[in-house]
Amino acid sequence: MDVTLHIRRSPDGASHSLETYTVEVDETATLLDALDAVKDRKDGTLAYRKSCRMAVCGSCGMRMDGAAVLACKVGMKPLVDAGRVVTVAPMGNLPVIKDLVVDMEPFWAKVHAVKPYLDDSAREQPRTEHLIDPQVQQEQIGREALCIMCGCCVSECNSMEADPDFLGPAALAKAQRFVGDVRDTSQRERLKDLSGAHGIWDCTRCYFCNQRCPKGVDPRDAIAKLGAEAFRHGITRDEGAKHAKVFTSSTYRGGYLKEVELVPRTIGPIAALMDVPHAIRLARAGKIPNPLKSHKAPGNDEVKRLWNLLREQERATPDAAPLPPSTPEPS
Repeated sequence: MDVTLHIRRSPDGASHSLETYTVEVDETATLLDALDAVKDRKDGTLAYRKSCRMAVCGSCGMRMDGAAVLACKVGMKPLVDAGRVVTVAPMGNLPVIKDLVVDMEPFWAKVHAVKPYLDDSAREQPRTEHLIDPQVQQEQIGREALCIMCGCCVSECNSMEADPDFLGPAALAKAQRFVGDVRDTSQRERLKDLSGAHGIWDCTRCYFCNQRCPKGVDPRDAIAKLGAEAFRHGITRDEGAKHAKVFTSSTYRGGYLKEVELVPRTIGPIAALMDVPHAIRLARAGKIPNPLKSHKAPGNDEVKRLWNLLREQERATPDAAPLPPSTPEPS
């Protein structure tokens, strides 16, 4: 079959152009096979990474039609049958070196920053074999352990696009791999580091990382686990953690989020006063409910019933993520 690709070429990592190539490939060809055909038969200067060709090494991460993929996992026949001509470009949020090759150094720097290794230094000596229940404990870190460090999640991360210093989904998922490991003895220290600036609470919950992960790691879910563990250890001074507290307590009491109390209880009354002019503009535009008027959802008893159920599940499952401590005990 004939495959036509639009490929973003960037010979120096700065300037770029869109080049179109048509090559004949086998019907079983992947996107990576098509790129190989382009390089072999059309333009030997095309640069991209590859290694295992079996979605194990993570080398061939790139964007296809604006979304990160592993080139070796994308079959071309369905696309050809649908008449699609795809556009191939380098991954996002990482510097481009040449064509489809990005500089992974910033990626690895963040992975190294979360201390991606088991720390059992606080365990009493002498060290002996540490037996765990594989079925129970594997559930805590099983998905995170599947990560192949391809960078597809980082490519699509909205938070990293807005804040390049954000640790990012790959590094945070790797952090959960060790925070969730019962053999690790530095969980609290890890969580304190991860709860600071550019950490857990800077995630915008767009879920693009879950969507684009080729191995089902679901990095956003790993970040949620880290947030729950931070609450479990009482590490809640970050504004993101305070926001979660207000959100849960507000919805418990009234079924709705009370926006009027969200800002002062998240950033503090003094900082909130600085935002009064903006709040007035929002109120004039009808974006803020009247604080003097009851703001309660109909059937709020159903909301509380759900909270009761969550509390019962939490008590029955000690390892479950705890509800935020600001949530009132169900009455």
